[in-house]
Amino acid sequence: MAPNDTHKPLTNVRCQNAAPADKPYRLTDRGDGLTLEIRPNGSKLWRLRYRLAGKANMFAIGAYPTVSLQDARRATDAARDLIAQGINPALHRKASVRAKIAEGENTFEAVAEDWKAKNAPDWSPRYAAQIERFLRKDIVPSVGRFPIKDVGTRQVKDAVLKVASRSPTTAVAVRQTISAIFDFAIEEDRATQNPTDRLRRRKGAKPLIPLPETKSSRHLSIEEIQGMLTALASYGGSPLTVIAMKLKLLTFTRTEELVAAEWDEINFETAEWVLSEHRMKMRRTHLVPLARQSVELLRELHSHTGSGRFLFPNIKSAQKHMSISTLNAALKRMNVKGFSAHGFRSTASTILNERNYRSDVIEMQLAHVEMNKVRKAYNHAQYLEERKAMMQDYADLISNQSTKI
Repeated sequence: MAPNDTHKPLTNVRCQNAAPADKPYRLTDRGDGLTLEIRPNGSKLWRLRYRLAGKANMFAIGAYPTVSLQDARRATDAARDLIAQGINPALHRKASVRAKIAEGENTFEAVAEDWKAKNAPDWSPRYAAQIERFLRKDIVPSVGRFPIKDVGTRQVKDAVLKVASRSPTTAVAVRQTISAIFDFAIEEDRATQNPTDRLRRRKGAKPLIPLPETKSSRHLSIEEIQGMLTALASYGGSPLTVIAMKLKLLTFTRTEELVAAEWDEINFETAEWVLSEHRMKMRRTHLVPLARQSVELLRELHSHTGSGRFLFPNIKSAQKHMSISTLNAALKRMNVKGFSAHGFRSTASTILNERNYRSDVIEMQLAHVEMNKVRKAYNHAQYLEERKAMMQDYADLISNQSTKI
């Protein structure tokens, strides 16, 4: 259920603290039509509701906090002045864009801001912060001030290679971001070509950005799991880290999904953990059936952290969650060689496949991509009971390797 809107003018604190609900809802500001729409994925969008020529209209101002409360009010006042003159503010904005293009003021940075404003409502907060960092640190300083029509392959290549000298992986993401901005510009008739197209790898040619060879974390055998649990029993670190390690083993979720878990995602009655789509890598809701052993661990954990938001709060601030590096640091301290926390996922997959569980059921529990949407819907309906049984069988198998998990 969405929070009640008391029609009081908005404040920065209310805007910041407005939490997502199951359905979109709006907070009104001063009664002049300005609203802040809160979407289930956590994004927040300024909208102005108005009537023109007897018809109701909605004007998108931008995403919060990129557009602040003060900026949204100024935009509302300006739009209201236009409406009073019988001018549609959306059409006026498009005309202004065309005027900027004609005047040669259509810079890459301006286009990037418009691209961001259009797409940010569909981004998770974490992805939005990543894009903002790419733009501020790596893209705008190199090409932002130039009219987008003058930004060519040479400039883009220089910008990307500059990043590659620091981080090849980040450079690839930066090139993809620049490409997306150019695609948007072409759709908006603000550019005619995408210079990143020429930077794509041709067959037989060397890649522009050679990525370092990555080594996948190995999986553990049943015997190695027993050894790891024995080492964990004598681990001298935080009891929260011990519980997190065991839950990582039993649920085989991604590390960032586990350490950022919140108590309102846990249902003790149904023994289920439901992660909303904005928390998932693949942007879809994911259900984790909880084995009996997992529920016992969560009840123990609840006695430590149940009064707060996060299952695993950060030791420095309860408003933040445990660092994603904590589990790997603990594994290193326990001298579990050549293994990272991410390897719990491949460990579960390997063991369950060897025990002849259906691969579709395993893949669904790992929250891997399912391209066929019809099949995905069928899987969700038909595989839940199989997944519950599989999770319990896996937990029982692991428990047999230790006197206590």
